[in-house]
Amino acid sequence: MTDAPVTEEELHAYVDGALPADRIAAVESFLASNPAEASKIAEWRAQISAIRERFGPVADEPVPERLQPDKILVRASGLKRKVAVAAAIALMIGAAGGWFARDFFNGESDRQIARALADAAIEAHRLYINEVRHPIEVRADEAHLLPWLSRRVGSPVQAPDLADEGLKLLGGRLLPGPTALIMYEGANGDRVTITCARTKREGQTAFKWRKMGDVGALAWFESGLAFVVAGPAERDRLDRIARRVYSAYEAPDRR
Repeated sequence: MTDAPVTEEELHAYVDGALPADRIAAVESFLASNPAEASKIAEWRAQISAIRERFGPVADEPVPERLQPDKILVRASGLKRKVAVAAAIALMIGAAGGWFARDFFNGESDRQIARALADAAIEAHRLYINEVRHPIEVRADEAHLLPWLSRRVGSPVQAPDLADEGLKLLGGRLLPGPTALIMYEGANGDRVTITCARTKREGQTAFKWRKMGDVGALAWFESGLAFVVAGPAERDRLDRIARRVYSAYEAPDRR
């Protein structure tokens, strides 16, 4: 393991103090023999120190009521709404690696977290399924779709075959977080999205249902990842799709 090449992701993890203990020696040896990389690490640390010094006190302040994600989404419209949705996704889904790492479904407050996770995915779903020209960033027929999303999310991203549900893979895009969004389309034009983000939680949770108007969603955690399947509010169908997604990530060749 220690002989493996040092990656860019490992350098970032080293600076953030999140690098696994068994890779620290390899990274430090790499930096000792690569002055240019060592200089880059020093610059990163200097930037982090400057940011903490300048904005550290602000980070500890409570978020004003007017800037709470649900309030932003209620007030926003048009282009402002798109900006608000992106902010909410970053706060909710993208937080899966940190804030959502707490015990997820224990007690009333955690049910609210589950709802927030599903709500953010529903907003992303609504935002992008209605795009005519650019609903996705990378098409399904482009070979780098899944490797690209997997690299950015930091874990293998799957695009399960949903043909039995009448759905064809369109492609995907990267959301704040980073979070992967995979989009499918049916013969009648209906679209289903799967969002996936890293989380520190390693356990499993049951599917949690959320419905907002004509859009429904199922959210759950599995093996360090947070998932939401969103689409037309047909509970039975979304449940079948969610189970296919769950099975795809349980496949032996992924382990």
